[in-house]
Amino acid sequence: MRVAVWSAVLTVMCVVQTVLAQDNDAVKPVPREGGWMKRHESFNERVKQGNVDLIFIGDSITQGWEGAGKAVWAESYAKRNAVNLGIGGDRTQHVLWRLDNGNIDGIKPKLAVIMIGTNNSGSNTSEQIAEGITVIVKKLRDKLPETRILLLGIFPRGTDDNDAKRKVNAGANAIVAKLADGKMIEYLDIGPKFLDDKGVLSREVMPDLLHLNTASYKTWADSIEAHVARMMGETK
Repeated sequence: MRVAVWSAVLTVMCVVQTVLAQDNDAVKPVPREGGWMKRHESFNERVKQGNVDLIFIGDSITQGWEGAGKAVWAESYAKRNAVNLGIGGDRTQHVLWRLDNGNIDGIKPKLAVIMIGTNNSGSNTSEQIAEGITVIVKKLRDKLPETRILLLGIFPRGTDDNDAKRKVNAGANAIVAKLADGKMIEYLDIGPKFLDDKGVLSREVMPDLLHLNTASYKTWADSIEAHVARMMGETK
């Protein structure tokens, strides 16, 4: 009798998990239109040229390495044959589509730095965002088995911990932190670097409480440098 009950419970759990996955748009690869597609295609053209040792994958915060972070990028990453694969407004599902459609074809970078998910926080739960990020990491491991992954916690947003979207992102971070395997995948949360001792995010750090200014891109680069150097084999 007990076996039958447990069998029924497991069956229900499997059905529930399947339904939840089906309802989670964060894991369903989908493209966008307009200028997005043009930028996506420019990535494909760039990687076809080869000579790619480091890739940054993300949304507008990553794309911002070409704006407010341009000088820092030139100093820290240009010499490392780095490619910026960030597109403003991207959610996990858009990154998944890009990874399936040319952005990493034919390359074998030493390291991939990922920071994605904040654009999902208005419509997805922490668990759904974490699932989207998990699928991204898995796809990278499948397509680029020799590439190490530095997974960054989603950066803080909003004034303080009372911000609803910051809470969602923090929940997702707590889940994806477990993806670190001590070998090919490392997780690093540098979010506290952008906050004061009370957890407050200042407009002097992120002018719109979301996007970084030049000084904050420097903070980002400095905060991950030791990991980048070691994971790329530059140091032990």
